[in-house]
Amino acid sequence: ATNPMNWHGEGGGAVVVPDELKEEAKKRFAENQFNILASDLMALNRSIKDQRSARCLSHKFPPDLPSTSIIIVFHNEGNSTLLRTLTSIILRSPIQYIHEIIMVDDASINREYLKDTLEAFTKELPVSVRILRNTERLGLMKSRLRGAQIATGDTLTFLDAHIECSPGWLQYLLYEVKKDRTAVVCPIIDVINDNDFAYLTGSDMTWGGFNWRLNFRWYPVPQREEIRRNNDHSLPLLSPTMAGGLFTINRAYFYEIGAYDPGMEVWGGENLEMSFRVWQCGGKVLIHPCSHVGHVFRKQTPYTFPGGTGNVIYHNNKRLVEVWLDKYKDLVYAVMPGLYALAIQKKRFYGFLFLFSY
Repeated sequence: ATNPMNWHGEGGGAVVVPDELKEEAKKRFAENQFNILASDLMALNRSIKDQRSARCLSHKFPPDLPSTSIIIVFHNEGNSTLLRTLTSIILRSPIQYIHEIIMVDDASINREYLKDTLEAFTKELPVSVRILRNTERLGLMKSRLRGAQIATGDTLTFLDAHIECSPGWLQYLLYEVKKDRTAVVCPIIDVINDNDFAYLTGSDMTWGGFNWRLNFRWYPVPQREEIRRNNDHSLPLLSPTMAGGLFTINRAYFYEIGAYDPGMEVWGGENLEMSFRVWQCGGKVLIHPCSHVGHVFRKQTPYTFPGGTGNVIYHNNKRLVEVWLDKYKDLVYAVMPGLYALAIQKKRFYGFLFLFSY
């Protein structure tokens, strides 16, 4: 059914919070570091425009695309954003390719709606949904690993908990993995505004990179990549790195390359680590311009990190540098001498740890 276009947020438009609710919206912003009240005003099935170009729409797919297990990790997620994530997956995906949805609750607290209410909602969905409950906080990587361990689909599709899938998003990802089992394929990440939930189309002229402080960055696609794909913006980009929140990978290949590094903590750096792992183990990272998934981008995280945010990210970056960067690690240590000092002080042999991660 089509929602009336005067409903909040329809067509991907901005939500206008009524004056009498603005104070409450402001007070509750810190709960999730986005405007949960604006999200609550929208329908779970709010419409968004089809982001695909005419050339993208002309693509044809074989009927035997691989199945996928969708893995979603959440911690203290907002109710409406999480339910809208699930709703958009169901409404905008060919159901026959969704083998299952595996949700991992990373020890959420004081959010009763994430218990029985969520369980009841998922039971009504036309696909198998399993919810795993962590008894202690494991963080993103270990929680994703926990979900992947019980997955049985041909591929794994990792998604964040506050996203909206655009029509046709899944087929392009699955098709690239079908053609090349070592391809790790990401959608274009569209921006959902953290305050008014306006849906803004992401650029198909940027790819993932990083600086020597190991920050992920978007950079303009170079001319050589445009030449490689004959300036056809319906063909995937070969990207040096990925943002990490949203991607599809062949399940067997995920384990062949060692999966996520279980020694990395909570969150941070895993996207670069996985990117380096894929490229250095014979695979490739793709961004498909025909696949679009909207993501609520927050200006800061609402979550606490055991040991503190800075310490966790330093720990993860040390592992990343020592395992994957070889002779290039000196470039990182030159701009981050504190990271080098910490690596020497703790005397951890990350390269040897990596050998035993398979």
